[in-house]
Amino acid sequence: MFKFTASEVRDLIIAFIVISLCFAIANAGRNMNAVLHLLPMIMVGVGAGFILHELGHKFVSMKYGYWAEFKLWPQGLIFALITSFFGFVFAAPGAVYTYANHMTDEINGKISIAGPIVNIILALIFLVICVAVYPSAFSSQTSLLILNICALGYSINSFLAAFNLLPIGNLDGSKVLRWNIGIWIITIAIAGLMTLMSMTIGVENIIRLIIGI
Repeated sequence: MFKFTASEVRDLIIAFIVISLCFAIANAGRNMNAVLHLLPMIMVGVGAGFILHELGHKFVSMKYGYWAEFKLWPQGLIFALITSFFGFVFAAPGAVYTYANHMTDEINGKISIAGPIVNIILALIFLVICVAVYPSAFSSQTSLLILNICALGYSINSFLAAFNLLPIGNLDGSKVLRWNIGIWIITIAIAGLMTLMSMTIGVENIIRLIIGI
């Protein structure tokens, strides 16, 4: 059964708010009016991306019969906030801790890859919505708003997937790599390409390539 403790819910909410603010600052710079304008839109992408990423870890852990709980890392939140003022976010606000006496590399790898896969799927869903609303975005303010929200959702979730798949420290990538190098290469290549395209040609040009205009 999917259970949450009161402290886990509190930690998820705090991490969600602070990480959303970090991405708003990273995208808007130090212009606080722009930060406040972007924050609600970014919260959609970060809300879906961050919360569902962590729930992906939790769900797979509990599927294997382990107790799993998200715990906040205050130092990680502070570091994320600091890096956001330099135009990027080191997003390590906390992690889902799985409590087990013994765990194989395979199970640990599957638990670890669940989060980034959730982000990749969410990014693609946001991109599909972007493609669907793009033709009407030039004549409808509602479609334009949806387009902007989903474009940010694509960019943020692509980045979260790629970042978490880096094989450094305690990030998901280290555990996935230890389990299966082939799966790690495929997933980080997909997430990396999605992120690179978002950062170089931009989401609008990705949409235009897809629809052929």
